[in-house]
Amino acid sequence: MHADLSRVTFRPGRHYSAVVAQQGRAQLDADANEQTAIQLHQVRTLAADLIGQHGGPAADAGFHITFQGGSRDLDDLTIGGGRYYVDGILCDATRPLPGAAVGDEAPEGAPGDEGEADPPGPDEPPATWTYWDQPDAYRDPERPGDRLPERRPFLVYLKVWERSVSATEDPALREVALGPAMPDTAARVKVVWQVLPLEGSALELEDPEGATKEQVGKAFGAWARKAAAPASRLAARAERPEHADEDPCLVRPDARYRGPENQLYRVEIHEGGTAKEATFKWSRENGSVVFPVDELDGTWVELASLGGDDKLDLNVGDRVEFVDAAYTGRGEPLPLPRVEEVDLPGRRVRLSGEPAPGVGRRPELRPFLRRWDHREPTRRPRKGAAARSRHGALAVEEGRWLPLEDGVEVYFAPGGTYRPGDHWLIPARTATGAVEWPVNTARQPLLQAPAGIQVHYAPLAWVTAEQAELDLRMVFGPLATPAPAADAEALAAEAAAEAEARAAAEAEPEG
Repeated sequence: MHADLSRVTFRPGRHYSAVVAQQGRAQLDADANEQTAIQLHQVRTLAADLIGQHGGPAADAGFHITFQGGSRDLDDLTIGGGRYYVDGILCDATRPLPGAAVGDEAPEGAPGDEGEADPPGPDEPPATWTYWDQPDAYRDPERPGDRLPERRPFLVYLKVWERSVSATEDPALREVALGPAMPDTAARVKVVWQVLPLEGSALELEDPEGATKEQVGKAFGAWARKAAAPASRLAARAERPEHADEDPCLVRPDARYRGPENQLYRVEIHEGGTAKEATFKWSRENGSVVFPVDELDGTWVELASLGGDDKLDLNVGDRVEFVDAAYTGRGEPLPLPRVEEVDLPGRRVRLSGEPAPGVGRRPELRPFLRRWDHREPTRRPRKGAAARSRHGALAVEEGRWLPLEDGVEVYFAPGGTYRPGDHWLIPARTATGAVEWPVNTARQPLLQAPAGIQVHYAPLAWVTAEQAELDLRMVFGPLATPAPAADAEALAAEAAAEAEARAAAEAEPEG
């Protein structure tokens, strides 16, 4: 989550069942967040154990897919409303109903008092979502890669993950009574679902045309396990940096982490692929420093504010990511521009390049700038060389320690395959002069899989050459059933049992 956190402490392997608050102690965000994570883990594990990997209630199973082919219009899918569970995560495809608006009252004697019909209202939205207007996928008909496959059969599947939402993206989260000078309060976590197509050839079926429901489901399960499995690992440590004795920061002389404040470093993959293709970015504030965009004019960006203090503001040389809801949903990284000029009175910044045409032009998508804290290396010394930069991000270099800042270093394991959004969190603490990271008995850092993004998949439909859909969903019924009514035979048997018990008690000799 890109949220202002101190650290994340939930570890499923520790089998904690609750967080217990103690009197007179400080209240930390990590404790409250761990309690939420424990409860989510318990309820989702229970749901997955009872339901299976995916399924929906028989009476209201969502995501029924209907293929809509047309000779003139682009092919489309209708997504039926209802609920569906994927790995215990609830996904709701029900389209919200529009609210009923109260119009202006007509003055006395105005037309309409004599029984004239009300003017027609705006067109009502459809009752269900479609492939092109589903809420979090942001498919673009102008992009050929977004269109449904022309070659059949193909599979339609559900992709599910979670992301954080702050008051920058949803202003309704902000309590206006606190005033504009106060920061926002709690963030939210949102379940994101997308209905997407998959070429039939990706499933490696022997006979795609004649494949059965079981064969398609099994082949998709193998594809989904491979797609969801993490294929990269990272380790982190804090080493005493060179020239540390010349650092005037007031930290312990023997400290390896030399930062003046506690931080939660976030190392996030920007562009995916192999090590030769992948890049990463990092933030000392878990990527939580964001700036809502009011207007975009070429390379000039007008912001709602420039930050609350010198720690959370923008400065010349900062790398930023231009983000909106569609950019986040699509997960397709773009180059990270650099801040070239800051206009404080006008609340504007000039970027090194104009943002891509598809980002930040629609106010309803809540565009904002996210600040990242890496900088291009100015020199490459032999020891402890910083990573090279590419398109504003840093190139992944495997098999050696890469310095971030103040002694914090990261190590990418050789042979990894990287996905955009994969990230690792590294708490750094001034009290210990170190980072919190798992180590072995020899105090050597352990390689860890990404903390997220955790993606979940479920098959929905197999669209054949005849434009028919083979429903691949699973359903379940309620566990509760009516209590059986007692009939005459049952009552007689109960009475006979009671009579036998009384007779046996009377026949026993007195002690």
